[in-house]
Amino acid sequence: MTPARVHLRPTMLSDLDFVVTVEQDAANLPFITAWERTQHEGAIRFPDARHFIVELDGQRAGFVILQGCRNPHRSVELKRIVLGPKGQGLGRACVRLLKKMAFTQLGAHRFWLDVKGLNLRAQQLYLSEGFVEEGRLRECVKVQGADGYDALIVMSMLDREYQARLALGEELA
Repeated sequence: MTPARVHLRPTMLSDLDFVVTVEQDAANLPFITAWERTQHEGAIRFPDARHFIVELDGQRAGFVILQGCRNPHRSVELKRIVLGPKGQGLGRACVRLLKKMAFTQLGAHRFWLDVKGLNLRAQQLYLSEGFVEEGRLRECVKVQGADGYDALIVMSMLDREYQARLALGEELA
């Protein structure tokens, strides 16, 4: 998927029905901890966060949340990425746009995330996009609809790693 087809725009309060719907989709629920609508409202209003609608060819396709945008340590978190369409490269296009935003617009030194251990597809995406696994929080989240627990895997990319990938032509210029 070409990044030109994917656009991030600030989430409006009028988008929140869409946000809650895509978040509650059965294909997404196993991989996230769903928020209440009021939590999304807070993220829209909180100056340290950025809440975006992902648009594909002008149509809403998901949302993303960044936190730590004013972090004094310049550590920006990819808090949430939730997409409707799967298997079309939309996730990769979003991650590339978000890395560019974190390092060039927000001045991040470190761009990080956590991903559930069962979400192998996302883990592979993040690894292929240059994120490095930092560690695992063992059995720290309950598996929805089951008696077990899942791990959270913490991954990150540093600004110098991003710059090296940019120099090799592996990132959006």
